Amino acid sequence: MKVRAHIFVSGLVQGVFFRSYTRQEANRRNVKGWVRNLTDGRVEVLIEGEEDDVKKMIESCRNGSSHARVKNLTITWEDYNGDFQDFKIRYF
Repeated sequence: MKVRAHIFVSGLVQGVFFRSYTRQEANRRNVKGWVRNLTDGRVEVLIEGEEDDVKKMIESCRNGSSHARVKNLTITWEDYNGDFQDFKIRYF
């Protein structure tokens, strides 16, 4: 079953290659969507894919890149839309 998760990651997650790490993990797991930095210091991730792959991706976000220090994840499950063709880093 395909699912969609909207994730907000807080802690030391900007300036530590978190977005690049997230894109690499998403591509490895065949998860589609995007990741971006927020002005409040958090990172926002929106992902779609097979439920097991999305759950593994959430664990990757919980672990973070080697220099990241993830403090908290907020996850909202949403209806799958099939909106994405790939996984991108957004810069806005």
